[in-house]
Amino acid sequence: MFESTSRYYTLETTTLTAPDGRIIAYKRRRFLPDGKDMQLLVEVTVTQGDRLDLITARTLGDPEQFWRICDANNAMNPSDLIEPGRIVRVPVPQF
Repeated sequence: MFESTSRYYTLETTTLTAPDGRIIAYKRRRFLPDGKDMQLLVEVTVTQGDRLDLITARTLGDPEQFWRICDANNAMNPSDLIEPGRIVRVPVPQF
């Protein structure tokens, strides 16, 4: 259902039987890790014009892994991390 690099890949898939008998498959809820407990690869100072996908491409090699940086910085909203001058933690990827 999800690529191996997705934040949802390792989550258990379960089912629900609807009142009309349909079986609905879904992924269990993902609980966010505590960013301070994640192993650090590097810290990056955000500059004017930076975007999280660009930072992720430079540091992790895949812009779609931006969610890893969000997790490492306890950020629910990626745009919270792109303020110039802010230092963002980039975690060691765990594929």
